[in-house]
Amino acid sequence: MRYFIYLSYKGTNYHGWQVQANARTVQGEVNRALSLLLDEKIETTGAGRTDTGVHASYFVAHFDSRQYELYVAANGTAQALYKLNCILPGDICIHDILRVEATAHARFDAVQRTYKYYISTEKNPFNTEFAAFIPFKLDVAAMNDAAQLLFEYTDFTSFAKLHGQSKTNHCRIIQARWEATAGRLEFTISADRFLRNMVRAITGTLIDVGRGKITGEDLRHIITRKNRCAAGNSVPAKGLWLTDIQYKNAPVFPRA
Repeated sequence: MRYFIYLSYKGTNYHGWQVQANARTVQGEVNRALSLLLDEKIETTGAGRTDTGVHASYFVAHFDSRQYELYVAANGTAQALYKLNCILPGDICIHDILRVEATAHARFDAVQRTYKYYISTEKNPFNTEFAAFIPFKLDVAAMNDAAQLLFEYTDFTSFAKLHGQSKTNHCRIIQARWEATAGRLEFTISADRFLRNMVRAITGTLIDVGRGKITGEDLRHIITRKNRCAAGNSVPAKGLWLTDIQYKNAPVFPRA
């Protein structure tokens, strides 16, 4: 039987979501906890991959199990979640596990993903692991104007990690906006899919717009050149959060 698992994690101490040889990953920890609880080998499939140091307040994966339904029948769902979270380290939390159709897929069935990037404009010792500190004055209106240009394009090769494994660099951006609050900037971007490093590269390039280093017209040229070297630097991973994943036909655990 197949299950969707809903979780969140602080990415500081992990080399991203996906299992890697000789590296600690979120997926590796979740696989270990499920396998230990159910006494069978469990391998999860995530909705995507997050890079080293990136956080997720909302993440979805799926796994197949012969034992989970039996465990829940004997112990209850609350006990299963409690035990799993006791096994997992404190920076990973499983919120719910729901049975789905055998063909449901956490990655391929996702129709939209949303990331947020947080910037501290004032030094704050409590944000050091969760936001990038940028002391420069930024023109938020110019950054929002430039962000609207992203809707006009689908090929984002200029913001993709070089030599990536994606078969296509085409994505459809659904929303992209900056919001300013006291001491903080928040960039929200949603798309049907994202390329590796794409959000961090777009964010860094829009920051260049905010600093007056490039214009909106320059951004157009960057996109149409389809060359990663033309875009701005990638911002630090610690400010990036995966905050939402949407599906057409899957049970949804409520967002925080």
